Amino acid sequence: MAKHLLSKETYARLEAEIAHLEHEVLPEVADKIGRAREMGDLKENGDYHAAKDEYGMFNDRKNLLLSILEDSELAPTPAAGEVGVLSTVTILFAGDSEDDAETYLIGHIEERRTGAGAEVMSPVSPIGSALLGRRAGDSVSITLENGAKVSVTVVKVDN
Repeated sequence: MAKHLLSKETYARLEAEIAHLEHEVLPEVADKIGRAREMGDLKENGDYHAAKDEYGMFNDRKNLLLSILEDSELAPTPAAGEVGVLSTVTILFAGDSEDDAETYLIGHIEERRTGAGAEVMSPVSPIGSALLGRRAGDSVSITLENGAKVSVTVVKVDN
């Protein structure tokens, strides 16, 4: 099984970002490095060092995205009303008031959507994995990495 489950939209967005980095951003920054080199002494050339740092940052992002896509597949559509990868789930921790219910998108961090109002929760995290397959009204007890135990109730599931 692939390490990363992504939506079609996110897969396409990451491919587009890689292409943008490879064909536009990185060549542009490489030109900056070349121009800065022509200014002389590289030891005290702030423009040169800044451009090299910028190139490294964008190249690291490109390599991260390539590794994500290399080990990914499209997430299956979750069953109606059941928590799965790419579900938006509202949960309530035991002891909290209903006003404290929290909403999460279960998925890879690259699935985050601006304006969606939901944080992203990894499906391999203790809480995320415990929620998979649950339905509204289900409660589950979870042992966290630090040994603490929490109980959560699924309030709502949107697929």
